[in-house]
Amino acid sequence: MNRIFGSKQSGPKPTLSGAITNIDTRIASIDTKLKALNGELSAYQEKLSKLREGPGKQAIKQKALKVLQRRKAYEAEKEKLEGQVWNMEQASSMQDNLKNVMTQVDAMKTTKKELQKQYGKIDIDKIEQLQDEMADLMDVGNEIQESLARSYDIPDEVDETELDAELEALGMEQELEMEMGGAVPGFLQDEVMPEFVDEPPQTEDKVKEAAG
Repeated sequence: MNRIFGSKQSGPKPTLSGAITNIDTRIASIDTKLKALNGELSAYQEKLSKLREGPGKQAIKQKALKVLQRRKAYEAEKEKLEGQVWNMEQASSMQDNLKNVMTQVDAMKTTKKELQKQYGKIDIDKIEQLQDEMADLMDVGNEIQESLARSYDIPDEVDETELDAELEALGMEQELEMEMGGAVPGFLQDEVMPEFVDEPPQTEDKVKEAAG
């Protein structure tokens, strides 16, 4: 049965990289053969340049023609192999690009799952409620600040009529004090000597007498 269908290969599967390496090895071998054939042609060319026309020269030409035919065959084979390598390199490049794309897609899928998992833990309604509660607390804080900044025993508004009446009353009170006491109001009197001064200030006559 195995002779007809063949046995299943147990080794590693062939890859583009391995195939390219094998063809590059064949191309290198062909280059070696072409170098040898070019050497033979150069030798025949040198001999032909020294021989005159005759049977001997014709025999060498026939040998040179066979070498030239072989060289053309190898060159044609090399060209085909290089074309195959080029195609496989392009396919390998596409394969690498596809792998990169798949890696990016897998990364995006993983990121999407993580984002869905994280966003699933967030309740928008609770966030809105928290924002409302914070706004209420800010309002309470502002009310507390305004309450603490309020002045004591000072009316918020003063009527101009009331102010005029108060000023007129103060003027009448000062006039009454002047009539009853016959003296200048206290805030217009000279400074009073402090109690800690032992002697009263000397008069001008006494100062002159002390000086004479």
